[in-house]
Amino acid sequence: MYLSDTQFPPSTYAATATLPPLQPALQGAVQADVCIVGAGFTGLYTALRLAQAGQRVVVLEASRVGWGASGRNGGQVILGFSCDMPPFERALGLEGARRVWGLVREAAAEIRQHVATHQIDCELRDGHLWTSVLPRRVSLLTHWQQEAAQRWGYERLRFIPKAELPEHVASERYQAGLLDPEGGHLHPLKYVLGLARAAEAAGVVLHDGSAVQSYSLEGDGVRVRTAHGEVRADRLVLACNAYIHTLNPALRARVLPVGTYMIGTEPLGEARAKALLPTGLAVTDNQFILDYFRLTQDHRLLFGGKCTYTGRTPHNLAEAMRADMLRVFPQLADVKIAHAWGGHIDITVPRTPDFGHEGPVYWAQGFSGHGLVPTAVAGRVLAEALLGRPEDLALFERLPKRRFPGGETLGGFSQAVGMAYYRLRDYL
Repeated sequence: MYLSDTQFPPSTYAATATLPPLQPALQGAVQADVCIVGAGFTGLYTALRLAQAGQRVVVLEASRVGWGASGRNGGQVILGFSCDMPPFERALGLEGARRVWGLVREAAAEIRQHVATHQIDCELRDGHLWTSVLPRRVSLLTHWQQEAAQRWGYERLRFIPKAELPEHVASERYQAGLLDPEGGHLHPLKYVLGLARAAEAAGVVLHDGSAVQSYSLEGDGVRVRTAHGEVRADRLVLACNAYIHTLNPALRARVLPVGTYMIGTEPLGEARAKALLPTGLAVTDNQFILDYFRLTQDHRLLFGGKCTYTGRTPHNLAEAMRADMLRVFPQLADVKIAHAWGGHIDITVPRTPDFGHEGPVYWAQGFSGHGLVPTAVAGRVLAEALLGRPEDLALFERLPKRRFPGGETLGGFSQAVGMAYYRLRDYL
């Protein structure tokens, strides 16, 4: 379940990206102002900001840059967190929640800024469409549109009635949609590799194949050990997502690794691809067990949606996912699946993010399947705190933190039972 590798999984992303050579593993002892564990989005955003501020930063990656969720996710740029905004308002009050929403919008803009500034060719396209499968859930779309405008000052969402949906998605499955022009989609592996290049250009030192075995507090700093080296740093950032392992048992107890899965079709050709999604939007639905899909630059359909809490990959993954795809697009019955892959994300009990620090150790985890924009929020919040501006991190530290009851095994079982209940609700 937690095995790491220096080879990317056989995904559409890995097949369509130019993969750089591995960075050398850490050897011997080095010094740094900040050591970061994990070369995914969170770690790289944090590293880049710190290096641009003049900090000496070393990033240790157990596998290789972008190997985990950052390099194999749905690629959907969706504003907000998995838990939506009400939990933030309950914990932080209206003004605190408004600050969080402001950070979300700034993060979505930051992604576009990175693409432009660092010339990252990652197939970025604007626009996300949130849809309703069931008539009774159309009200969720209109409620969010009203809430976003009235409470968060976000008035850019546009309601799409069923009669207009064929302009955006060629499927009879959906009853209505909500279009967010500040959302979008991109090739996540190309993007994370571009962030790594930008971080290195700013002076960050990256080490692939350098799994952290342990760390300890020494004096006012931290000593971080790998199999063949160590980093002595003033501060440590744990940006490990589902792969925290035994580095910090307290943090591990607050997240549950969950398997998520995707398929990519063979190239459809420009005309057929455009017929499916005429405006090229990324699409998700508001089922409890949701589907999400989008087109690639070379006219493939990427489709995701399944999840597992048991650590077992679904039997015959490609065919199981293909059946879900055909439920949305039956006109693709003759299309072959070129790639099927999966990976682990980390969820929290309340689905709110878990950002914080204890002494010189900082962390961000618990993105709960909604990470492309929130990881940019995390990178900013962590870097600002490390640079002596902890106000935003202090907001996130006020969010509830709960352990999964029964640990990983019973926690996974209880989540599986709960999701089975919600899947039944989706059907009924």
